[in-house]
Amino acid sequence: MIHVAWPWMSLCLPLPWLLARWLPAARPRGAALFLPFAATVADGALPPGRSLPRPRKWLFALVWLLLVLAAIRPQWLGDPQAVAATGRRLLLAVDVSGSMASQDMAGGATRLQVVQKVAGDFIRRRHGDQVGLILFGTRPYLQAPLTPDLATVGQFLDEAMIGVAGTQTAIGDAIGLAIKRLREDPARSGRKGDTVLILLTDGSSNAGEMPPAEAARMAARAGLRIYTIGVGSDAQGGFFGLGGGNGDLDEDTLKLIAKTTGGEYFRATDAAALEQVYARIDRLEPSAARQQWYRPRDEWFAWPLGLALLLSLPAVVWSGRWR
Repeated sequence: MIHVAWPWMSLCLPLPWLLARWLPAARPRGAALFLPFAATVADGALPPGRSLPRPRKWLFALVWLLLVLAAIRPQWLGDPQAVAATGRRLLLAVDVSGSMASQDMAGGATRLQVVQKVAGDFIRRRHGDQVGLILFGTRPYLQAPLTPDLATVGQFLDEAMIGVAGTQTAIGDAIGLAIKRLREDPARSGRKGDTVLILLTDGSSNAGEMPPAEAARMAARAGLRIYTIGVGSDAQGGFFGLGGGNGDLDEDTLKLIAKTTGGEYFRATDAAALEQVYARIDRLEPSAARQQWYRPRDEWFAWPLGLALLLSLPAVVWSGRWR
């Protein structure tokens, strides 16, 4: 689509005609100072009373038309494209310990597969936000830093595998890694309160160096609000996942973390309940910036400008031949 950035510059189009019509012709008054170059120009000027040849007038008119066309800045607008706008900053910490292999939330799907589907939909809804991903088991790993590229974060979540971070559960270390990443982010200065950690697990903290309660207090001092989600069916007693990962859900600790940091605790026993949890978080933490759009622009003013300069050369040559 063709777009004109400065249409008001078209008002200059009749300027040469107005100057020729209303301004009197310059008359020589004698040379006050001898300049060889000025004398040469004066010798090549048209005699008084003589007008420009018609073809040369049309050439000058065409050059002026091209200059005005360049001045109005013609542009080509491409198709609208979405651009991410910085809104809230959401970190998702997902448990990938051995107990997440249990198939008790949606038919034959594992707990992790259910989380990948539901949390993936949640990520895609966060237009304008920065989202990051932490996978934790025995140790936490930053799988995706905070980024507005929601598609990439969703892909990393889909590619997560059970046991990739170990078979146990280090909840405190996962919170500690989130705090560390936020402190290292220079864009966070002066923006406390817009950063949220959504921690999902199906077990109790049985690994790591930092106790969950201490990590929660540090998160509160850092301005990190934590929403905790406990997943898995109610019939969990004595379940051990692959490699000995403990599947007993410690709801008291998850509630303490949420309360300490100003968040909330949610319980999800099946896929439908988990969808309701993420919908609830959507309402509690609405996207702080709507998705924005822009249209790529290609400037075309260089073409008429270059053609005007090219056509000015014949005008100069024509002047020399006239002389």
